[in-house]
Amino acid sequence: MSDFTMPSMGADMDSGKLVAWKVRVGDRVEQGQLIAAVETSKAVLDVEVFEDGIVEELYVDEGAEVAVGAPLARIGQGQGAGGKGQESRPEARGARRETGKEAPGKNIAERKSPEEVRVSPAAWRKARELGLDLSGIEGSGPEGSIVLRDLDKGAAPRTQAKTAGFDRDEMRRAIAAAMSRSKREIPHYYLAHTVDLHAAQTWLDEYNRDRAPDERLLPAALFMKAAARALAKHGGLNGHYGENGFEASEAVNLGMAVHLRGGGLVAPAMLDGDRLTVPELMERLRDLVQRARGGGLRSSEMSRGTATVTALGDRGVDSAWGVIYPPQVAMIGFGRPRPRPMAVGDGLAVRPAVDVTLAADHRVCDGHLGALFLNDIEQWLQQPEAL
Repeated sequence: MSDFTMPSMGADMDSGKLVAWKVRVGDRVEQGQLIAAVETSKAVLDVEVFEDGIVEELYVDEGAEVAVGAPLARIGQGQGAGGKGQESRPEARGARRETGKEAPGKNIAERKSPEEVRVSPAAWRKARELGLDLSGIEGSGPEGSIVLRDLDKGAAPRTQAKTAGFDRDEMRRAIAAAMSRSKREIPHYYLAHTVDLHAAQTWLDEYNRDRAPDERLLPAALFMKAAARALAKHGGLNGHYGENGFEASEAVNLGMAVHLRGGGLVAPAMLDGDRLTVPELMERLRDLVQRARGGGLRSSEMSRGTATVTALGDRGVDSAWGVIYPPQVAMIGFGRPRPRPMAVGDGLAVRPAVDVTLAADHRVCDGHLGALFLNDIEQWLQQPEAL
């Protein structure tokens, strides 16, 4: 038996709002199952549970603002809530209700309480976009869950619902806080290297020749895979720096900076990115970008990144110099691939090339390791068939 707590989903997060429960007391859950939706300053995220068991108690009501690390629910073997006492309630566990908002399940005549509402992730995101109250809808999905087709059957707009998306000003404040902390606390060093992309571009052209547009690979997929392979080799750039110093990560969870429409930035991670094939990584990248902009990112994707890539080539930028996102210790930048004159053997040729940059934490490593890392990215990009 253990408490499921509010996860930390970034260095700039002190608390999050519990938007919705996706489970009820008595439900059996499995590791990786989505059990709640939490709103941070950057997005509404689906939160996973990391153990198997039975939901014995939900400590926190929907709409409560909860401190990072505060318990949200108890996962056990189904013995129930007996003996927990008043200390298990939100008031004693760091949760607080929003002012002016009545508790879920109160004064909702002839309606199910939110704790009793089952809803598919797609229907949840659509309802949020439209500002709909789901408590009055009868679901037609499995076990009475609400699915997309049910949303036009009488749902009423929430009187206090936010507009779809995110609070742009709040996000800018969160980004400012995280980046100010990064530049204040992390001694950055920077390196850059120009990489010949002739082999990579030739391989991409051949791979994409007979494939449909939605099956083709973009250079970003090769860049991400090369960076992930290099991070797997150079663990001094892959991990987190905390109170006890640097802790390298065995997993390479490579974050990708994604620009949000209307402004703002998030960096969800591709878990175990070094183990994905290039086509799998391309599919995962498309999926992450879509969910980052439309809703549906998971808490693990926002909290478990071990290094991050920023690629601004599609914005016409030749080089990208990143700021490290704490507690990570490295940010890799890829600029715009473009033709350049390069020495090839004893001659001169025009080749596609890209500037690759590294911002790294000097508390953890120095330029020697950084140079080896960039050279390995170059080696991988010059033998793309091995990626």
